[in-house]
Amino acid sequence: MILFGIATCPDCNRARKTFAEAGIDITFRDVRAEPMSEQEWEVLLAEFGDNLVDRKSQTFRNLNAWMRESEADAQLADTPALMARPVITDGTRYTLGWNDDAKTVWL
Repeated sequence: MILFGIATCPDCNRARKTFAEAGIDITFRDVRAEPMSEQEWEVLLAEFGDNLVDRKSQTFRNLNAWMRESEADAQLADTPALMARPVITDGTRYTLGWNDDAKTVWL
């Protein structure tokens, strides 16, 4: 399984801790430290659409007007920290966020 997020994300860290406590091996990928390719973003955007962009975040509010009006793929390519987090996948299933629904899928 892969958990996509950023190292400073509290939800990502809670998910990582929960997986470790459950003895579930995951690979953590920090999308800022290890940028995703256009094809990788396309897969996630196909799965989640515009919901993949966290429009409530301070990072989004700090974007210039042109970038705020851009398509999600351009926003994420420019500023990976805009990704709503965490995204967790086993290659066939995907979840966005660390909530009861995601926990039901993975635990």
